[in-house]
Amino acid sequence: MKAQEIKEKALATIRLEANAVRGLGKYIDDQFPKIINLLAKSEGRIVVTGIGKSANIANKIVSTFNSTGTPALFMHAADAIHGDLGMVQKLDTVLCISKSGNSPEIRVLVPLVKKMGNVLLAMTGDKNSYLAEHSDFQLISTVKKEACPNNLAPTTSTTAQLVMGDVLAVCLMEKKGFSTSDFAKVHPGGSLGKKIYTRVSDIVDQNRRPFINSNADWSEVIMSISKGRMGATAVIEKNKVIGIVTDGDLRRAMQKKVSANQLVAKDLMSKNPKCIDNSQLAVKGFQMMEKNKINQLIVLDGKQYSGMIHIHDLLKEGIY
Repeated sequence: MKAQEIKEKALATIRLEANAVRGLGKYIDDQFPKIINLLAKSEGRIVVTGIGKSANIANKIVSTFNSTGTPALFMHAADAIHGDLGMVQKLDTVLCISKSGNSPEIRVLVPLVKKMGNVLLAMTGDKNSYLAEHSDFQLISTVKKEACPNNLAPTTSTTAQLVMGDVLAVCLMEKKGFSTSDFAKVHPGGSLGKKIYTRVSDIVDQNRRPFINSNADWSEVIMSISKGRMGATAVIEKNKVIGIVTDGDLRRAMQKKVSANQLVAKDLMSKNPKCIDNSQLAVKGFQMMEKNKINQLIVLDGKQYSGMIHIHDLLKEGIY
């Protein structure tokens, strides 16, 4: 294949998969809200099962459920009929994923689940399949064609399954009122967890609180900036922050060729500096710095000066 042919094939694949996803809308019928209400009220877990590529999709759906407030576990359909069916408890709902809905393992598994008395939810591409006809509820994920040039390898169909799983998870989040704080509880690690959990108070260094009096002279300003290692110092008057002096402020003053002996902190400072309360999420501080194109933020505890954070502090914590 020539380069242009490869590009055309890539774009055709994207179009096929996008059209397949778009076509799922017609399968969200009056039965769908009943499925969401059932799963939301369930006191058990969602046991997601499948075989082949559908099993891979089932694993991902389980992960999404667990991370968004819906307890779930994966059960391979082949292993289920060789002992793993024991993981299904009385109150669990079984979600069985199969494009054809007619594979031998599915035909063996379905009656066993029904005999146990569990609710069986089918996700299948064939609404007339054995799985669909013997399930309590159906999620149809039919696609016209696989992206595979031979129309054989699961490609478009697994994309449809994946999207339908996301649809379930998102609707359940909304139904249960799963909030940002709930999300944080199950995502404490990594940069995602830090964005949700870490507050300004966790980052601000109480041992580095550079500040000076508004009448401090040029040399005191330089000493405070150097000692604080923040590239700036807060200007305090009557116990309130009235400004900030940065390295940039000093450079601009020097460029004006004004005698240093004539300048004090209030002459050098930028008034009304950007401030953030120490109770705010650290990621908000990063967003403020990015929006205003600055490197430091004054940190307040109520109205009292608590310290300063630098953009490097946030980057070091993985908050960006």
